[in-house]
Amino acid sequence: MNNFILIFVFLFFGFILQNIKQIPKNTHKILNWIVIYICLPALALYHIPKIKWDNQLLYPIGVAWIGFIISCFFFGYLGKRLGWSRKLTGCLIICAGLGNTSFLGFPIIEALYGEEGMKTALLVDQPGSFVVLSTLGILVATVYSKGNLSGFQIAKKIAFFPPFITFCVACLMNVFQFDFSNWVQLFFKTIGSGVTPLALLSVGLQLKFEKRSMHWGFLSLGLLYKLIITPAIIFFLYVIILHQHSDAIKVSILESAMAPMITGCILASTYGLKPRLSSMMIGFGIPISFMTLLFWYLILQLI
Repeated sequence: MNNFILIFVFLFFGFILQNIKQIPKNTHKILNWIVIYICLPALALYHIPKIKWDNQLLYPIGVAWIGFIISCFFFGYLGKRLGWSRKLTGCLIICAGLGNTSFLGFPIIEALYGEEGMKTALLVDQPGSFVVLSTLGILVATVYSKGNLSGFQIAKKIAFFPPFITFCVACLMNVFQFDFSNWVQLFFKTIGSGVTPLALLSVGLQLKFEKRSMHWGFLSLGLLYKLIITPAIIFFLYVIILHQHSDAIKVSILESAMAPMITGCILASTYGLKPRLSSMMIGFGIPISFMTLLFWYLILQLI
């Protein structure tokens, strides 16, 4: 419950700060920079070395990868067919393709499925959502923000992106079963804990309620994909085709139905991929997701 309260407190606080003249206009950009270049790398160095790999983990891990890859094809096709700008297409791919599987997901899963459910939720989030953000997310942000880049330019952009560098370092640490001392881990954990409050403040600073906004249609489409289509795909694949009915599968499906990932939307905003739409995806996606999550939870009780 505390997490839910904090979400609305920081969003509202950021929204109020918009009207204070003493607050610099570029404050949200500074917050975005801190989230992407400091907090996110700290999370990678804290969590990834601790992951225990096993082939049985592919179901929960696959949730984020499946959702994001289909998002690339879905919005990529619509973008070309309907003549969208590259920035609009990239924004929807990232914001609708990544879910808030930790800050929203963890308390919801813990409340519904207890400690065992949390073990599955961690797999959906860390080697799933977090790794997709650090790799494919960066790739999409780079490609759709810069236009026609060569393969070398794209690779260079990704290779020198701090979160990707720390992700690679963290993966090597995992392979060689190495982790930092306790006090260093605590330092990274503390720095990484700033992701959500800072990101929500940034979103609040950019959130606009404009009745005539050109983004309402795109917002609806993005949320339809994230909150309805993605979990429907995972449900169909895991339950109908693969005949999986365990609690771990239920947790995986429910995690796929979470609201858009805060950090993913911040990434899109940082790369100039429709910042206002990115903020709307979070500002409207979080409260709407509470209703759609109830729908999916009731559906999962029937299997």
